[in-house]
Amino acid sequence: MIRRLRLWLRDRKLASAIVAVGLAAGLAQLVLWWIGPTPKPNDFVGPPRSGYVLNDAHVWSYNEQGAPAFRMTSPSIERREGDESLYIDHPVFDLAAKKAGVPDWHGQSLYGWVNRAGTLIKLQGPVTMQRPAYADNAAAELTTSDVEVWPKENRMATAAPAQMTQGARKMGGIGLRASLNDNHLELLDDSHGTFPPRKHKS
Repeated sequence: MIRRLRLWLRDRKLASAIVAVGLAAGLAQLVLWWIGPTPKPNDFVGPPRSGYVLNDAHVWSYNEQGAPAFRMTSPSIERREGDESLYIDHPVFDLAAKKAGVPDWHGQSLYGWVNRAGTLIKLQGPVTMQRPAYADNAAAELTTSDVEVWPKENRMATAAPAQMTQGARKMGGIGLRASLNDNHLELLDDSHGTFPPRKHKS
């Protein structure tokens, strides 16, 4: 029996060699799978996907006391799944006044971004803001760009050039910090202004 097998294999050397190599390769692959390390997971997940997109959107934000802090409308708002932030197209917004009798600031920008908690808003591109006249205060207008706003604290800041006009008074500079609660505005660099004398009441 063994002699017949040897003769059969001798007559079929090429076929036997192919079979032997195939068996050896298969066995080697099984051993590699058994003792080899597990493959690394693919860390690339691509750009963050949109959780949803809102068209003709209206957004309201409130402070800890439940009072309105920020209102906004936009033709398109996109929520990203990665960080749950909002990306806003051409936002039009109102920053609520914290004092009775003081009107809200109304503004617009090219783009906007809101963090997940709603505590930080970034207004990107040109930004303009207006406040109507009230009591003895003339109407005011602020023009700047790339503004960061903390709506619940009614604060805002920018490192870009800014120009403030209120009636006949004008002031400008590079970099601005403002607290809208107490109408405090600080120009950080290269500040200049025009302040006509006020008329005294007789």
